[in-house]
Amino acid sequence: MHLVNTPISPDFTETLPGLLTSVRELALEAGDIALSFFRSGHQTSAAIHYKDSGSPVTDADFAVDRFLKEKLRALAPSFGWLSEETEDDPIRLKSRHVWIVDPIDGTRSFAKGDQDWTIAIGVVDQGRPVLGVVHAPVTRETFDAGSGLGARLNSVVIKVTQTAEIRNARIGGPRRMIDLLHESHGPFERAPRIHSLAYRMARVADGGIDGGIANAGAHDWDIAAAHAILNEAGGELLSVGGIVPSYNKPSTIHGMIAAGHKPLAHKLTVALSVSSETAAKVF
Repeated sequence: MHLVNTPISPDFTETLPGLLTSVRELALEAGDIALSFFRSGHQTSAAIHYKDSGSPVTDADFAVDRFLKEKLRALAPSFGWLSEETEDDPIRLKSRHVWIVDPIDGTRSFAKGDQDWTIAIGVVDQGRPVLGVVHAPVTRETFDAGSGLGARLNSVVIKVTQTAEIRNARIGGPRRMIDLLHESHGPFERAPRIHSLAYRMARVADGGIDGGIANAGAHDWDIAAAHAILNEAGGELLSVGGIVPSYNKPSTIHGMIAAGHKPLAHKLTVALSVSSETAAKVF
């Protein structure tokens, strides 16, 4: 059972500012590791492998994962660990605090030399996101937040826009979802596609776009870090039905999600709440 509304433990609150600083520094170092394999506009120098699902993973993903696992666990040895590129260990379910990491979010973009990939590092406390760092090495953008500490982009405080309506908002997401949303609730401005989901939601947090949506199938590591940043930027991240996602459960998979200023996020989830049969066919 995840008591997501319980207060953050006092000892963790006291150490949070220093921990956030350390995590931000490690994200920058991890970015340098990834960049050593990156070739702008060209295929990565890292070997590319394919998972059973067909999604790619590179030796750069593994190198960043090894680095972050060693360094982050040294920072907080009592924290559990969940990463896209580490075999899942159910012992994390017994931990109050858990690192949730995507070594490279947007591996397809990374592998072909595009810039919209990130390194995402989050901490959850009893399922609630309380720390997040999303670092985009190519664009040199580092988003970070800690519970009660605000959210920043490259040390400058950020906030979501106050846009409350879908019409005329600037919204980013998968093309097919955006097309359908535009047909039913437009017109609105279609933001350029950002393939890293963590990056897309971080851009909602900094007001670069008003709202962001995502297909069903995102994992904890795709959204936990950005969720912490959104919370501190005055935004909301919701699953269809207006449910706030909780993390570190046996299943790490989430349904369709939307983010933005609270009224907009709620309206986006309502707009995405088509029948399950239609959703399965469309999304």
